[in-house]
Amino acid sequence: MAVVDYKVAGSIAEAVEFLNDAKIPTRILAGGTDLIIQSKAQANPIAVVDVKKIDSMMGAVVDDSGLTLGPSMSCAEFTHREDIKEMFPGLVESAYLIGSTQVQGRCSIGGNLCNSSPAADTVPALIANRAQCVISGPSGERTVPAEVFVTGVGKNCMEANELLTAIKIAKPAAGSSDAYLRFIPRTEMDIAVAGAGVSVTVDGSGTCTAARVVIGAVAVTALLVPAAADALIGSTLDEAAMQAAADAASAASKPITDRRGTAEYRRHVVGVLVKRAAAIAAQRAKEK
Repeated sequence: MAVVDYKVAGSIAEAVEFLNDAKIPTRILAGGTDLIIQSKAQANPIAVVDVKKIDSMMGAVVDDSGLTLGPSMSCAEFTHREDIKEMFPGLVESAYLIGSTQVQGRCSIGGNLCNSSPAADTVPALIANRAQCVISGPSGERTVPAEVFVTGVGKNCMEANELLTAIKIAKPAAGSSDAYLRFIPRTEMDIAVAGAGVSVTVDGSGTCTAARVVIGAVAVTALLVPAAADALIGSTLDEAAMQAAADAASAASKPITDRRGTAEYRRHVVGVLVKRAAAIAAQRAKEK
């Protein structure tokens, strides 16, 4: 293992100080499920800053404004929060899909976001719910939308001396809900061949007044697809609107061919997932 220095931060300010003063590449240890594996492949030494002693990094607050999530809160704890599940069922679905039961006890939504894999399950769900990412560094805090946080394969918008300190999602409007679906080659513990996160808002007549459609694992980053949302908005979320959204998502995808699936296959599957996720989100929204 290439980890040669380990520090435990007692506050966000101290974590930022450790990062800013680092003489070698330094990584944040939240759950560590990705970091431990990646560090073993490192040829050069790295340092680690453990943030699990910072209360705000490990909890979640649900109030009238919405959800404020500590990026290091384990997915096991997150997915058992009924108040979060009631507000964002699709996001909870996405978090539940990360790894095994053992991994769930360590992995986190913030870690999944910062690892910045194209196939990360929680990223499409975060974007569909208009999540905002709070980043802290030597110059203070800045906030960026989830859709611009990930910039490439394993890359994100943070500087070396910054860390993700909160994920904030506003309380959904009345008649709103979300859903997340993915397709994997095996029955469990695999990464997505394609994924889809959808949020919709419906009015009293059943007409869709707002929507967000996001696809994952079919490009270098998760993609927000405005054309798919436009196909849903103004409709009663009928079959024709759902199919139009699916077609728009397939058209927007930029998949690759590898041993887990061809580009053509992924393009088709992601459309199917969008259609199904939109139907689930619509049903949930109508029941609220």
